[in-house]
Amino acid sequence: MKPVAPRINEFQDSIFGVISRLARENGAVNLGQGFPDFDGPEFLKKIAGQKIHEGHNQYAPFHGTQNLREEISSYYQRFYQLKYDPDAEVSVTVGATEAIFVTMMAMIGPGDEVIVLEPFYDSYIASIKMAGGVVVPVTMHAPMFSVNMAELKRAITPKTKMIIVNNPHNPTGKVWLKEELQEVADLALANDLYVMSDEVYEFLVFDGARHIPTATLNDMKERTITISSAGKTFGLTGWKIGWICANKEVSRAVRLVHQYVTFAVSTPIQEAVAEGLKSLETYIPEFQATYKAKRDFFYEEMIKLGFNFPKPLGTYFMMVPIKDKTELNDVDFAMKLIKDYRVATVPPSAFYLKSTEGAGYLRFCFAKKEETLNEAVKNLQGL
Repeated sequence: MKPVAPRINEFQDSIFGVISRLARENGAVNLGQGFPDFDGPEFLKKIAGQKIHEGHNQYAPFHGTQNLREEISSYYQRFYQLKYDPDAEVSVTVGATEAIFVTMMAMIGPGDEVIVLEPFYDSYIASIKMAGGVVVPVTMHAPMFSVNMAELKRAITPKTKMIIVNNPHNPTGKVWLKEELQEVADLALANDLYVMSDEVYEFLVFDGARHIPTATLNDMKERTITISSAGKTFGLTGWKIGWICANKEVSRAVRLVHQYVTFAVSTPIQEAVAEGLKSLETYIPEFQATYKAKRDFFYEEMIKLGFNFPKPLGTYFMMVPIKDKTELNDVDFAMKLIKDYRVATVPPSAFYLKSTEGAGYLRFCFAKKEETLNEAVKNLQGL
């Protein structure tokens, strides 16, 4: 038989799927893949049921239901003073992962260079390559995961078309300061670049840290492609509701791709998310408090176990240095934890192309029930 398309030959199974499979096979507590092992808010699940029974069960408009697009536009105005036309500048996708894919397919052509800050979410790389683009990695250096702006500037060439920023940052938990974002924005403006700003963890910030959307910076709204997701905000990752906010030209382009990838997104779930977004002001404080308590508990236990690292200010991940515990690299140590200690983590070297810094860390997800975290801590006592 004739072979599959050459463009997929270099792709492998996602590290998340591999770790989850190994966790199941070894009966390990899974602190690897980034999703809660508890359910999202009851009020929103009830609304979803109501929307199904009300008859919102046929195809939605391919760019999203009117209600959801209007509520997305509304919350950006309320929280960030950003104005997006719900009809022309807001597009609903099957989660943020599809949003990333259609953005790359719409904006990146063969030979276009995209600067990716490592460690990265692995979907960026696959999407860029499938679009024919060239990945240019620039390292966020440990332990504070800061970008050396001289390195970033040197990475820009006449072929550069886009920089990807993830804020708050997966896998490190970093929340970008305005000054850091402004330096990236200045380079984008000076070199006529787009910025794809992945902000799915926008409401998971702690200890007074503040999420600053890239699009709020001076002159950046028109060249920023903002991506976010209801799955992270409401702890309902299986609902797969994401969105793209961008200028009219970019929005038209991503919609043209989206209509041939999935066409439309689940209608009743879109309608439920629209109702949920109306309640953000009352929902977010409790949401943040829940995850902060989990972060604080797990961080304190990791410190007791002899790990030493800064407390993350955002997301529900911790990048934990392992050099004081082992001479193994991240992959081998992750395998040891799964098999010998029954705790699954993600080896972050999978999120690097240029630097070897990831080999000295493991990524833990603390978006888990109290009993799950307790069991993981108990299993790790032998360390």
